[in-house]
Amino acid sequence: MEWRASHILIKDRELANTVLKKCKSGGNFSALAKEHSTCPSKSKGGDLGWFGPGQMVHEFEGAVKRMRTGGISNLVRTQFGFHIIKKTGER
Repeated sequence: MEWRASHILIKDRELANTVLKKCKSGGNFSALAKEHSTCPSKSKGGDLGWFGPGQMVHEFEGAVKRMRTGGISNLVRTQFGFHIIKKTGER
């Protein structure tokens, strides 16, 4: 099994919650990633491409596995900060 996802990585929980609300209320995920994410993937609108088991940190992978394609996660905390994840594919 492989998954495809985009994410927005933010260190500050308060800002992450604000961005999450914008995402969940129909905001443009890619534009919000470019504006707010601290991950280099922000230049691609947060797109991480395809990845398989064990390629992402445990908390991130677990969240993606539980999501439906097209869904947006609640905040997922890892050692890198707070992620807002959009699952874009599964194969």
